[in-house]
Amino acid sequence: MKHTRSSPIRLKFDVQPTARELRWFAHIDRHGPQSSEFLYECTRDTHRCRDTALRRLQALREAGYLRLPPQQRQIAKADFNPYVYDLTRLGWDILAGHKNLEKHGRPTGHWWHGYWVSSVSSAIEIGAVRAGLTFIPAAQILAIKGVELGIPLSGSKVIPDQLFAIKYPDGYRAFALEVDRGTEPVRSTAARKSLQRSVAQYQQLLHEKLYQSHFGLKSKLRVLWVFQNAQRGKQFGGLLCQDDQRFAAIVASRPEPRWRNLQNARLQLGIE
Repeated sequence: MKHTRSSPIRLKFDVQPTARELRWFAHIDRHGPQSSEFLYECTRDTHRCRDTALRRLQALREAGYLRLPPQQRQIAKADFNPYVYDLTRLGWDILAGHKNLEKHGRPTGHWWHGYWVSSVSSAIEIGAVRAGLTFIPAAQILAIKGVELGIPLSGSKVIPDQLFAIKYPDGYRAFALEVDRGTEPVRSTAARKSLQRSVAQYQQLLHEKLYQSHFGLKSKLRVLWVFQNAQRGKQFGGLLCQDDQRFAAIVASRPEPRWRNLQNARLQLGIE
Protein backbone atom coordinates (compact mmCIF):
# COMPACT_ATOMS: atom_id res chain seq x y z
CA MET A 1 0.00 0.00 0.00
CA LYS A 2 2.97 2.30 -0.37
CA HIS A 3 2.48 5.22 -2.67
CA THR A 4 4.49 7.84 -4.50
CA ARG A 5 3.59 11.37 -5.46
CA SER A 6 1.01 11.22 -8.22
CA SER A 7 0.28 13.58 -11.07
CA PRO A 8 -2.99 15.56 -11.19
CA ILE A 9 -5.94 13.28 -11.83
CA ARG A 10 -8.47 13.50 -14.63
CA LEU A 11 -12.01 13.15 -13.42
CA LYS A 12 -13.93 10.14 -14.70
CA PHE A 13 -17.70 10.36 -14.72
CA ASP A 14 -18.58 6.77 -15.62
CA VAL A 15 -17.71 5.22 -12.22
CA GLN A 16 -20.64 4.23 -10.02
CA PRO A 17 -20.04 3.15 -6.40
CA THR A 18 -20.82 -0.50 -5.70
CA ALA A 19 -22.40 -1.87 -2.52
CA ARG A 20 -18.90 -2.53 -1.09
CA GLU A 21 -17.84 1.02 -1.90
CA LEU A 22 -20.94 2.52 -0.28
CA ARG A 23 -19.83 0.66 2.86
CA TRP A 24 -16.52 2.55 2.56
CA PHE A 25 -18.37 5.83 2.20
CA ALA A 26 -20.54 5.07 5.24
CA HIS A 27 -17.46 4.12 7.28
CA ILE A 28 -15.72 7.41 6.43
CA ASP A 29 -18.92 9.34 7.12
CA ARG A 30 -19.17 7.73 10.57
CA HIS A 31 -15.56 7.84 11.72
CA GLY A 32 -13.69 10.42 9.64
CA PRO A 33 -10.77 10.13 7.17
CA GLN A 34 -9.59 6.55 6.61
CA SER A 35 -6.48 5.04 5.10
CA SER A 36 -6.73 2.47 2.33
CA GLU A 37 -5.45 -0.09 4.85
CA PHE A 38 -8.46 0.42 7.16
CA LEU A 39 -10.96 0.59 4.29
CA TYR A 40 -9.66 -2.73 2.96
CA GLU A 41 -10.04 -4.27 6.44
CA CYS A 42 -13.58 -2.84 6.66
CA THR A 43 -14.80 -4.98 3.75
CA ARG A 44 -12.32 -7.88 3.89
CA ASP A 45 -15.19 -10.13 4.97
CA THR A 46 -16.62 -9.98 1.43
CA HIS A 47 -13.70 -8.79 -0.73
CA ARG A 48 -10.28 -10.24 0.07
CA CYS A 49 -8.21 -8.87 -2.84
CA ARG A 50 -6.12 -5.94 -1.59
CA ASP A 51 -4.98 -4.84 -5.04
CA THR A 52 -8.55 -4.62 -6.32
CA ALA A 53 -9.47 -2.47 -3.31
CA LEU A 54 -6.60 -0.07 -4.03
CA ARG A 55 -7.55 0.20 -7.70
CA ARG A 56 -11.18 0.91 -6.84
CA LEU A 57 -10.23 3.59 -4.31
CA GLN A 58 -8.14 5.27 -7.00
CA ALA A 59 -11.05 5.05 -9.44
CA LEU A 60 -13.44 6.58 -6.89
CA ARG A 61 -10.99 9.40 -6.35
CA GLU A 62 -10.72 9.98 -10.10
CA ALA A 63 -14.51 10.02 -10.32
CA GLY A 64 -14.67 12.78 -7.70
CA TYR A 65 -16.24 10.80 -4.84
CA LEU A 66 -13.11 10.72 -2.67
CA ARG A 67 -10.28 13.13 -2.00
CA LEU A 68 -6.83 12.99 -0.43
CA PRO A 69 -6.54 15.42 2.51
CA PRO A 70 -3.22 17.28 2.02
CA GLN A 71 -2.36 17.13 5.75
CA GLN A 72 -1.36 13.47 5.37
CA ARG A 73 1.88 14.54 3.72
CA GLN A 74 3.05 16.49 6.78
CA ILE A 75 5.04 13.65 8.35
CA ALA A 76 8.40 12.13 7.48
CA LYS A 77 8.41 9.44 4.78
CA ALA A 78 4.77 10.16 3.90
CA ASP A 79 5.26 8.49 0.52
CA PHE A 80 5.67 5.13 2.27
CA ASN A 81 2.31 5.27 4.04
CA PRO A 82 -1.10 4.22 2.68
CA TYR A 83 -3.20 6.96 1.14
CA VAL A 84 -5.76 8.55 3.48
CA TYR A 85 -9.17 9.22 1.90
CA ASP A 86 -12.08 11.45 2.81
CA LEU A 87 -15.43 12.04 1.12
CA THR A 88 -16.04 14.90 -1.26
CA ARG A 89 -19.37 16.70 -1.46
CA LEU A 90 -20.30 14.37 -4.31
CA GLY A 91 -19.45 11.34 -2.17
CA TRP A 92 -21.64 12.58 0.66
CA ASP A 93 -24.47 13.37 -1.78
CA ILE A 94 -24.38 9.82 -3.15
CA LEU A 95 -24.30 8.34 0.36
CA ALA A 96 -27.19 10.54 1.51
CA GLY A 97 -29.36 8.81 -1.06
CA HIS A 98 -28.82 5.49 0.73
CA LYS A 99 -28.69 6.31 4.47
CA ASN A 100 -28.87 9.07 7.04
CA LEU A 101 -25.52 10.82 7.36
CA GLU A 102 -23.54 10.65 10.61
CA LYS A 103 -20.80 13.18 9.86
CA HIS A 104 -21.91 15.39 12.77
CA GLY A 105 -20.44 12.66 15.00
CA ARG A 106 -16.98 12.77 13.40
CA PRO A 107 -14.01 14.22 15.32
CA THR A 108 -13.25 17.90 14.73
CA GLY A 109 -10.28 20.20 15.33
CA HIS A 110 -6.65 19.54 14.45
CA TRP A 111 -6.53 17.21 11.43
CA TRP A 112 -3.86 14.79 12.66
CA HIS A 113 -5.49 14.41 16.04
CA GLY A 114 -8.87 13.84 14.40
CA TYR A 115 -7.34 11.30 12.00
CA TRP A 116 -5.94 9.33 14.94
CA VAL A 117 -9.33 9.39 16.66
CA SER A 118 -11.12 8.26 13.48
CA SER A 119 -8.63 5.43 12.97
CA VAL A 120 -8.96 4.12 16.54
CA SER A 121 -12.76 4.13 16.48
CA SER A 122 -12.67 2.57 13.00
CA ALA A 123 -10.39 -0.25 14.16
CA ILE A 124 -12.66 -0.91 17.13
CA GLU A 125 -15.82 -1.09 15.01
CA ILE A 126 -14.21 -3.43 12.46
CA GLY A 127 -12.99 -5.69 15.27
CA ALA A 128 -16.36 -5.66 17.00
CA VAL A 129 -18.25 -6.60 13.83
CA ARG A 130 -15.83 -9.44 13.12
CA ALA A 131 -16.40 -10.72 16.67
CA GLY A 132 -20.15 -10.78 16.05
CA LEU A 133 -20.81 -7.80 18.31
CA THR A 134 -22.90 -4.69 17.64
CA PHE A 135 -21.12 -1.33 17.44
CA ILE A 136 -23.21 1.72 18.36
CA PRO A 137 -21.69 4.97 17.00
CA ALA A 138 -21.72 8.40 18.60
CA ALA A 139 -24.42 9.74 16.27
CA GLN A 140 -26.85 7.07 17.49
CA ILE A 141 -26.06 7.70 21.16
CA LEU A 142 -26.36 11.48 20.85
CA ALA A 143 -29.75 11.05 19.16
CA ILE A 144 -31.24 9.41 22.29
CA LYS A 145 -31.71 12.81 23.94
CA GLY A 146 -30.66 15.09 21.10
CA VAL A 147 -27.58 16.35 22.96
CA GLU A 148 -24.04 17.35 22.05
CA LEU A 149 -20.92 15.39 22.89
CA GLY A 150 -19.77 17.71 25.68
CA ILE A 151 -20.86 16.67 29.21
CA PRO A 152 -21.52 19.63 31.57
CA LEU A 153 -19.29 19.45 34.65
CA SER A 154 -18.84 22.12 37.35
CA GLY A 155 -19.27 25.12 35.06
CA SER A 156 -17.24 23.59 32.21
CA LYS A 157 -17.58 20.62 29.86
CA VAL A 158 -15.83 17.32 29.36
CA ILE A 159 -15.73 16.63 25.63
CA PRO A 160 -14.49 13.13 24.73
CA ASP A 161 -12.58 12.77 21.48
CA GLN A 162 -15.16 10.15 20.54
CA LEU A 163 -18.03 8.18 22.03
CA PHE A 164 -19.38 4.74 21.18
CA ALA A 165 -20.93 1.65 22.72
CA ILE A 166 -20.67 -2.08 22.08
CA LYS A 167 -23.34 -4.67 22.69
CA TYR A 168 -21.68 -7.72 24.26
CA PRO A 169 -23.46 -11.03 24.99
CA ASP A 170 -23.92 -9.89 28.61
CA GLY A 171 -25.13 -6.36 27.80
CA TYR A 172 -24.12 -2.93 26.58
CA ARG A 173 -20.97 -1.03 27.53
CA ALA A 174 -20.29 2.58 26.59
CA PHE A 175 -16.83 4.03 25.95
CA ALA A 176 -15.32 7.50 25.83
CA LEU A 177 -12.19 7.67 23.67
CA GLU A 178 -9.25 9.99 24.32
CA VAL A 179 -6.21 10.15 22.03
CA ASP A 180 -3.16 11.75 23.64
CA ARG A 181 -0.51 13.06 21.25
CA GLY A 182 1.67 14.50 24.01
CA THR A 183 0.82 18.16 23.31
CA GLU A 184 -0.39 18.96 26.84
CA PRO A 185 1.54 18.83 30.14
CA VAL A 186 1.04 15.91 32.50
CA ARG A 187 0.46 18.34 35.38
CA SER A 188 -0.04 22.09 35.45
CA THR A 189 -0.68 24.60 38.22
CA ALA A 190 -2.08 27.06 35.67
CA ALA A 191 -5.72 27.04 34.61
CA ARG A 192 -5.06 25.07 31.46
CA LYS A 193 -5.77 21.60 30.21
CA SER A 194 -3.44 18.86 31.41
CA LEU A 195 -3.51 15.09 31.57
CA GLN A 196 -4.01 15.26 35.34
CA ARG A 197 -6.97 17.64 35.02
CA SER A 198 -8.59 15.48 32.34
CA VAL A 199 -8.30 12.38 34.51
CA ALA A 200 -9.77 14.23 37.51
CA GLN A 201 -12.72 15.46 35.43
CA TYR A 202 -13.46 11.96 34.17
CA GLN A 203 -13.20 10.57 37.69
CA GLN A 204 -15.82 13.08 38.84
CA LEU A 205 -18.30 12.46 36.02
CA LEU A 206 -17.87 8.70 36.37
CA HIS A 207 -18.43 8.87 40.14
CA GLU A 208 -21.53 11.05 39.75
CA LYS A 209 -22.69 9.12 36.64
CA LEU A 210 -23.25 12.40 34.80
CA TYR A 211 -22.86 10.61 31.48
CA GLN A 212 -26.05 8.63 32.15
CA SER A 213 -28.21 11.70 32.70
CA HIS A 214 -26.60 13.61 29.83
CA PHE A 215 -26.70 10.91 27.13
CA GLY A 216 -29.62 8.91 28.50
CA LEU A 217 -27.49 5.81 28.95
CA LYS A 218 -28.21 2.95 31.32
CA SER A 219 -24.88 1.18 30.86
CA LYS A 220 -21.63 2.08 32.58
CA LEU A 221 -18.97 4.18 30.84
CA ARG A 222 -15.33 3.22 30.47
CA VAL A 223 -12.64 5.64 29.27
CA LEU A 224 -10.09 4.36 26.74
CA TRP A 225 -6.92 6.45 26.49
CA VAL A 226 -4.55 5.95 23.54
CA PHE A 227 -0.96 7.19 23.88
CA GLN A 228 1.76 7.50 21.26
CA ASN A 229 4.51 7.44 23.86
CA ALA A 230 5.18 4.73 26.44
CA GLN A 231 6.41 7.27 29.00
CA ARG A 232 3.11 9.20 28.75
CA GLY A 233 1.24 5.96 29.28
CA LYS A 234 3.27 5.29 32.41
CA GLN A 235 2.65 8.81 33.70
CA PHE A 236 -1.05 8.34 33.07
CA GLY A 237 -1.03 5.18 35.19
CA GLY A 238 0.51 7.18 38.04
CA LEU A 239 -2.51 9.50 38.05
CA LEU A 240 -4.98 6.69 38.67
CA CYS A 241 -5.96 4.79 41.78
CA GLN A 242 -4.54 1.30 41.69
CA ASP A 243 -6.42 -1.05 39.36
CA ASP A 244 -9.14 1.45 38.40
CA GLN A 245 -11.14 -0.60 35.89
CA ARG A 246 -13.06 2.46 34.71
CA PHE A 247 -9.98 3.45 32.69
CA ALA A 248 -7.97 1.59 30.08
CA ALA A 249 -4.80 2.69 28.31
CA ILE A 250 -2.82 1.49 25.31
CA VAL A 251 0.36 2.71 23.60
CA ALA A 252 0.43 2.92 19.81
CA SER A 253 3.96 4.15 19.21
CA ARG A 254 3.93 5.30 15.60
CA PRO A 255 3.55 8.79 14.12
CA GLU A 256 0.59 7.56 12.07
CA PRO A 257 -2.15 5.01 12.88
CA ARG A 258 -1.75 1.56 11.35
CA TRP A 259 -3.98 -1.49 11.59
CA ARG A 260 -1.51 -3.70 13.49
CA ASN A 261 -0.43 -1.13 16.06
CA LEU A 262 -4.06 -0.63 17.12
CA GLN A 263 -4.51 -4.32 17.94
CA ASN A 264 -4.13 -3.54 21.66
CA ALA A 265 -7.13 -1.22 21.53
CA ARG A 266 -9.25 -4.11 20.27
CA LEU A 267 -7.76 -6.46 22.87
CA GLN A 268 -8.59 -4.01 25.68
CA LEU A 269 -12.24 -4.13 24.67
CA GLY A 270 -12.31 -7.91 24.27
CA ILE A 271 -12.91 -7.88 20.51
CA GLU A 272 -9.69 -9.36 19.10
